[in-house]
Parts: sequence; C-alpha cells; structure tokens
Amino acid sequence: MARLEMARLGGRRARVVAREFREGALTAYRTDRDRPDLDGTSRLSAALKYGEIHPRTLLADLGRDQAPGAGASTFVTELAWREFYADVLWHHPRSAWHDLRPLPGMDYDEPGVAFDAWRAGRTGYPFVDAGMRQLAATGWMHNRVRMVTASFLVKHLHVWWPHGARHFMAQLCDGDLASNSHGWQWVAGTGTDAAPYFRVFNPVAQGHRFDPRGDYVRRWVPELGHLTGAAAHEPWAHTTGYAGGYPTRIVEHAAARAEALRRYAVSRTAAARGGEPTGVRPRIARSRNRAALGPE
Repeated sequence: MARLEMARLGGRRARVVAREFREGALTAYRTDRDRPDLDGTSRLSAALKYGEIHPRTLLADLGRDQAPGAGASTFVTELAWREFYADVLWHHPRSAWHDLRPLPGMDYDEPGVAFDAWRAGRTGYPFVDAGMRQLAATGWMHNRVRMVTASFLVKHLHVWWPHGARHFMAQLCDGDLASNSHGWQWVAGTGTDAAPYFRVFNPVAQGHRFDPRGDYVRRWVPELGHLTGAAAHEPWAHTTGYAGGYPTRIVEHAAARAEALRRYAVSRTAAARGGEPTGVRPRIARSRNRAALGPE
C-alpha cells in the first residue's frame, strides 16, 4: 500500500473501505488475514489509529448483519486485542519501552551489523526481507509478517525488542504505540499472554505456509524473481538461487534457535532462584556498533 494512499483515507473514505471489507474480504478473514500474498485484511489500521473511524462504528456495522460468520467473529477479536493493549498501556505506561514482565538474567546482543541488515531487508531470509522492504517502501507491513520479522530480530539475532519496536514506529503509517510495543512483547515473551519462550518462528516454514506460491516474496525481493513458486523461499537450495544478487543468510536457523532457547533457559533458572527486581533493564552486550534506543 502506498504511503499516499494510507495518508489520504479520511473519515468518509474509511467508511467506504469498511463497507468494501464487510462485503468482500470479511467472509474469508479468518484464514486469509494470515496470507500476505492475498488482499485479506481490512486495511483500516491507519484509519483506526488516527480516529477516522471508531471501533464502535465497526462493531455496530457488523452487528447489523444477520449471520456475521467466522470472519466477523475473528475481526471482532482483533479489535478487542487492540483495545486490550490500549488498556494495558494506560495502566502500565512504562511498558511502552520496557519489559512488562522482565526476564531475570536475560542477555541480549548490542544492535550492530545484523540489526542494520534486518532493517534493510538483507538477512538472507526471503520472507523476513520481503516484509522489511514492504515496510520501507510503503510504511505498512502485513501483520503475519510483522510477527515473523519481530521474532527474527529477538530470537534469531538476540536483540532486545525496543530496538525493533522503535524502528517500526518510525516507519509505520498505522503505528499504534500500545499495539506495537505489546505485540513486540508478545513475541519476546515479556508481555501479557506472551508467546511461549520456546516458540521461535521458523522464517522459512512461515513463508511456505503463508506465501505458498512465493508471490509475496517475489514482489518485494526482485533478486529472487527468477525463482518460480515456493522456490523463492529457499534460494540456497537451487543452483541459480543467488544469481540475482540476493544476500546469503546472516545466521543459521537451527543454531540461532538453540542459542535463543539457551538464553531463555538461563533466565528461567534465574527467575526460579529469585531473579532480579521487577523493572530491571536486561543485560546487553557492548559493541562498537551501537544503535541508540532513543528517548525513554
């Protein structure tokens, strides 16, 4: 979605988009919302952020349907998550940039070259890179890909989540502080109802599952345009995979996952022994290539 298109919605246009969503993509929203290769989302996130349409309006419109179906029920749940995170931030304002539920003894790496590669969409993992390039080009990223790219930064590159959250907020046209920060904390395992610490998204498997034909990857990673179908998700498996100049992987999935689990295990052991006082900042390894978190 172009930045201009996002910026010029307005209240009247938002109502039109909402109606088109109810009459179209809502039917299959329960399944298609996870597919970045399909137009299966509401595209109302920016309008909600800027108050151009109210969640109550969306709920009222849905309530007029005789049989809303699974798609509508799922959409209502997504709206509820948005309101829930806003409530969490209201009661815990420090959670915007600090762990809501700190991980005692957790070690993270200082952002450096790997962080720069992640921001530039040059990690060597096509599904991750497609998302980061979509974000840079349009100011928007599909929600499924937001989860995968966030998980990659935290659990593959071992970078503390506020670094990624601040980058997202600087780029997203629909950046909502509560949803963004607590979505990142869900991935990192420090938020409310957080993902299990042992859940580490496999970026290749996620690509195959949610972009089965590779269309999303080829759209945003032209270096892989010569690979047909799902082959775009694994250029290393094809003799011509890197012919277009695509970068090789900066980390190996299995090794990065094992290291993430090791660090989380250390933290869990520290927690069992009493851990550190609530609210403490995690230990971050120093490096010469330091990226500032920005204002606290």
